[in-house]
Amino acid sequence: MSVPDYMQCAEDHQSVLVVVQPVGNVPEEQFFKIYKRIASVSQVSIRDSQRLLYIRYRHHYLSENNEWGDFQTHRKVVGLVAITTCSDSKEWPLTAEHFHTQKEVYGSTLYDSRLLVFGLQGEIAEQQRTDVAFYPDFEDCSDVEKKVEDFVESIFIVLESKRLDRATDKSGDKIPLLCVPFEKKDFVGLDTDSRHYKKRCQGRMRKHVGDLCLQAGMLQDALVHYHMAVELLRGVNDFLWLGAALEGLCSASVIFHYPGGTAGRTLRHKANISQPADAGKRHRPGAQEVLIDPGALTANGISADTSAEIGRAKNCLSPEDIIEKYKEAISYYGKYKNAGVIELEACVKAVRVLAIQKRAREASEFLQNAVYINLGQLSEEEKIQRYSILSELYELIGFRRKSAFFKRVAAMQCVAPTIPEPGWRACYKLLLETLPGYSLSLDPKDFSKGTHRGWAAVQMRLLHELVYASRRMGNPGLSVRHLSFLLQTMLDFLSDQEKKEVTQSLENYTSKCPGGMEVITLPDGLKLPPVPFTKLPIVRSVKLLNLPVSLRPHKVKGLLGPNVSTASPFIYSPIVMHNRGEERCKKIDFQWVQGDVCEVQLMVYNPMPYELRVENVGLLTSGVEFESLPAGLSLPAESGLYPVTLVGVPRTSGNISVNGYQTSVFGVTSDCLLEGLPGVKTEGCLVEVIPSLPRLQLSTSLPRSAHTPQPMSKEELSSAVSVQLFNGEGQQMTITLENIGSEDIESLELTSKNVTTKEKVFGDFLSWDLAEVASHIPLKPGQAVTLAVNVNVKLDFSGQESLLQDLNDDGISVTGLPISSPLRQVLKPRPESKPVSGESGKGEYSHIKTLEAVLSFKYSGGAGKVEGYYRELSVGVHVDVEPSVFFTRVSTLPATSTRQCHLLLDIFNPTEHELTVSAKNNQDLVLHASECQRMAIQVDKFDFESLPMPNQETIHFTNPKQLEEERQHAQGCQINSKLGICWSIISFSARSTFA
Repeated sequence: MSVPDYMQCAEDHQSVLVVVQPVGNVPEEQFFKIYKRIASVSQVSIRDSQRLLYIRYRHHYLSENNEWGDFQTHRKVVGLVAITTCSDSKEWPLTAEHFHTQKEVYGSTLYDSRLLVFGLQGEIAEQQRTDVAFYPDFEDCSDVEKKVEDFVESIFIVLESKRLDRATDKSGDKIPLLCVPFEKKDFVGLDTDSRHYKKRCQGRMRKHVGDLCLQAGMLQDALVHYHMAVELLRGVNDFLWLGAALEGLCSASVIFHYPGGTAGRTLRHKANISQPADAGKRHRPGAQEVLIDPGALTANGISADTSAEIGRAKNCLSPEDIIEKYKEAISYYGKYKNAGVIELEACVKAVRVLAIQKRAREASEFLQNAVYINLGQLSEEEKIQRYSILSELYELIGFRRKSAFFKRVAAMQCVAPTIPEPGWRACYKLLLETLPGYSLSLDPKDFSKGTHRGWAAVQMRLLHELVYASRRMGNPGLSVRHLSFLLQTMLDFLSDQEKKEVTQSLENYTSKCPGGMEVITLPDGLKLPPVPFTKLPIVRSVKLLNLPVSLRPHKVKGLLGPNVSTASPFIYSPIVMHNRGEERCKKIDFQWVQGDVCEVQLMVYNPMPYELRVENVGLLTSGVEFESLPAGLSLPAESGLYPVTLVGVPRTSGNISVNGYQTSVFGVTSDCLLEGLPGVKTEGCLVEVIPSLPRLQLSTSLPRSAHTPQPMSKEELSSAVSVQLFNGEGQQMTITLENIGSEDIESLELTSKNVTTKEKVFGDFLSWDLAEVASHIPLKPGQAVTLAVNVNVKLDFSGQESLLQDLNDDGISVTGLPISSPLRQVLKPRPESKPVSGESGKGEYSHIKTLEAVLSFKYSGGAGKVEGYYRELSVGVHVDVEPSVFFTRVSTLPATSTRQCHLLLDIFNPTEHELTVSAKNNQDLVLHASECQRMAIQVDKFDFESLPMPNQETIHFTNPKQLEEERQHAQGCQINSKLGICWSIISFSARSTFA
């Protein structure tokens, strides 16, 4: 016997073997359909008896295995069911002859046989025969199962008669010597009358009767016969049959202890004995084996004496003794080279028993012994079957990695060099089955949780084999998927050289079949999930960026947004706490605008030892329609954190959620979701997109400035301009406003704010007229309009007398006129006032005054205006003011009229330029640089009493200092209006008018 049955288990010893085979040309599909119906009759309850007969069916069985039927009767073919088709009565004689020929193959062991004929109708089909059943077709055969049951009962009758014949042999009769095939030549010429020979014959026959009793459903009788056979065979050192007797004893005990079976089959009915409730407690290792006299056996089986039945139950081995006897039996089998198959099958049966007993370590010892059993020259198919079964048995006892090892060996055997047509598909399928044993799965999500499980080196080897097998199968898409999985999950364990080799291989594969995010479904239904490259590059943080300040939307005050109107007035509410907490951790407190480019910043780094090129990097979003604008980047080797900005345009309004990003690396497109990246830091991924707003762009006639008005920042200003003026000088700034968006500008407001707080400004610093601009509203996309803004600087340079050099200090120094501009080099402080420290350069410019203001344009339009949103565009204005004219002395002289007087003014020119000073009804006075002259002006006397006085309520609630400042300002305005003094610098065309 050279072909083992790896599916055998201990309970198969109580079954009879029936072979079901086709005769002639029978369609394979129809044959197996009938075969399944026949095989469904796996046990039959015998009439007028409490016994069950178990049947084991095979559709293919080697005749050489049948020759071992005397050694173990469950190996003997006792029944044959032939299936044939016959459409014409003329074919019937030939069909019957074929059936007779088929019977002759197993003729020496057959108890009975049946022929099922399909398709034959007529006179022959109407004949009543016990061994033949006729059916018109394969569909009209409802009583097949009933015919099989009758057939099994006939087998039982023969079995029972044989059991009775053998069990009632008298000691005086000559007992034949039962032999296995390879023993027959060894017993030629032996003394058949010797006591040793007779004991051998008796022992083997006892063992054979035990097999028949077990098959006939008489478990206790079988136990007794096995015990007696063991004693007889041990006495004559008949080790092969002693091993068979011990194995029979083990099988009967297993059937008693485990009525559900050891092969995972449907629960079997318990044998025809009653098992006491405490039977398990009474079986102990070392218990007495033979407790009753064999003479107590009757021709019909067990005696009706119940006390004797309880005693016989003790003949059953305990669970621990079963394994010990299996070990002993296998050791005896091992003495015989030709009993390798018997030894291997016994190991498999013991393993199945140990698996039920949860004794995995001992089971592994039996399997290790099975690995080294030499069965001679096996075919490649037999080797694959052997390694596959070993793998399943190791899986059965929980040795997952050992199971995977043998499964992988079986896979490699499928493509052995000696096979003319390697089975790469079978190899690939077996390799997939090894993955769980090596703690591998094909889902990359399993590798993002916690530490790495399993041996990375073995896992990488297995993945490489999967890649190679899928390529040899002609499926490059599978190769790309497995290679992507290898690179993603094993990146930390690959050396620099291995990284380079794997990526090169991946690029070669993707050049023929690009990798994507689709699920690959294998022919057997297994689904391979997509493998996103979340480590190429590695993303550490994701941050949604606000729009530039000039494009940020603002909500009109007094209008509540949808979120505000539904907010709870309570500070804490336990009912909605959880939901709001989630909203806070996701929602971002700024808005994006429909139709505007929005940005998301990723902090990434390249873990590869060479430059990494990432193509088509884009955003993955949900909630609103979003147009992602993909970009490409190149990261240097082991770059460290590197900022990458991804952009896109929301096309509709609502709440948008940034779910992840998309990349294309080495020809593999990846959708990387943030929820699968626990190591990524983010401040929120949900942002509101408001309806579209117009966009305004402005340009000015003044030069740009690097100065930023404090406390403003450069980001808050769209632009900044600067100008240099003398005190009292004015200049016009032209601002061009252009609508560069897609929405009409329907409203426009302009405000200004002085950000210089330490200088007092007289009059309006910035002034304008919006009437012209308002006439062009609404401003269509692409249209522009201009606005004139007047810049006037009038500052108080009081206290700047230190600028005057070598001038008398007599009289009254009054410099109340507002005039200013940057200080020139010609004006230097007195030597004694120079600072001694290294800040002398700074002291030279200490008399320059600066004015700063911000012009703010608020505008809105489109759907955003309906929702109450607007935008604000700010321009910074920076003016450096130099002093222009100082009045060093002021005095008066009486005039001819008592209502008038002569006002004497000593005027000093601190500038570098020649200037002209003029007044009402007076000649112009020309002053050269740094020159001081006196000017006389005849004016009416001032009547300050006529100025309006504040009411008592205003006096009561106003600061006295502020009241005094207002009084002085009113008096100064009255003086300026009467004098009308102005100056001009001809070379600059600069002019100042005080009126």
